[in-house]
Amino acid sequence: MVLISACLLGVNCKYNGKNNLKEEVKKHLKEQNIVPICPEQLGGLSTPRLPAEIKGGNGEDVLKGKAKVINIDGVDVTAEFIKGAYETLKIAKSLGATKAILKAKSPSCGYGQIYNGSFKGVLSAGSGVTTALLMQNGIEVCSEEDFL
Repeated sequence: MVLISACLLGVNCKYNGKNNLKEEVKKHLKEQNIVPICPEQLGGLSTPRLPAEIKGGNGEDVLKGKAKVINIDGVDVTAEFIKGAYETLKIAKSLGATKAILKAKSPSCGYGQIYNGSFKGVLSAGSGVTTALLMQNGIEVCSEEDFL
């Protein structure tokens, strides 16, 4: 069982109401059991929504209460991102998922690199909130970029 960011499958759940369809990922996973997830929606955020980035660290820091997820208008959406991460983990555990393919650079799903909180397209080392939580619980995570 593999979790996958729903936006990579063409679901219009990205912050701007669009998707990040990756046909190569869909084709490769055609014969596997996959479960599409969108942590932001699971956390109660709407689609579309204002873009958000992690300020003051990465997903692990957010889970430890040392960083926050802030949208472009300065509104703290940390609680929604944490809720979405835990809801995703609940789905993963209930279905026995051992792997997740998540959207690169996202404050929820990013793996290895995320936007730095400046809203200027600058990347920094680290993973998103959901990725950090899944990895802490033994679930292998990669991005669509690492996967291909």
